[in-house]
Amino acid sequence: MTAYAQRERRLLADLLLRLGPDEPTLCEGWTTRDLAAHLVVRERRPDAAAGAMIPPLREHGERVRKQTAARPYEQVVHEVRTPPWWSPVSNPLTDEMANTIEFFVHHEDARRGQPDWQPRDLDPGLEAALWRNVRLTSRLVLRRAGVAVTVTSPGYGSFAVGSSPTTTLSGPPGELAMYLTGRTGAARVTIDGDGLDGVRLGI
Repeated sequence: MTAYAQRERRLLADLLLRLGPDEPTLCEGWTTRDLAAHLVVRERRPDAAAGAMIPPLREHGERVRKQTAARPYEQVVHEVRTPPWWSPVSNPLTDEMANTIEFFVHHEDARRGQPDWQPRDLDPGLEAALWRNVRLTSRLVLRRAGVAVTVTSPGYGSFAVGSSPTTTLSGPPGELAMYLTGRTGAARVTIDGDGLDGVRLGI
């Protein structure tokens, strides 16, 4: 694993244990138990994880996630902490691309689901890794949403998605990652223009 994916995974697992199974998260309708189960299924049950992208498998995926959530919470969190080497998304070849933003965002889902959360001071290396991910994923997200936007992050750069954008989305890489994955109400970004009004985002 890369240092940042591994660190965010460890911090999230520590937080899940500290919070317990019944605390709210930014994932609508999910408690910390549900979030932990989602991560385990994503890594250990490719047949069920595919339900997030393949509608005919959605019911199967949700059934497996609920079955996983019903297991002892500490065991589920242990499996979050220790992914299998053979996982399609967590092996050494895919970990950096697949998990740095995944575990950062879900770590923040658990943190920001609590009423007393405060922003973290992120390592510049993590910010740079998140910016690389934002550059890749935001093009897919924004094009799928059918909007033209300039995405900018001071100190990291900017890029445009779509033709002749009149809206600018700006912020630190971690906040842009939160916004573009659908956590729009909890992301500390600045929007200049109305091209994102009412737009549903998410990977």
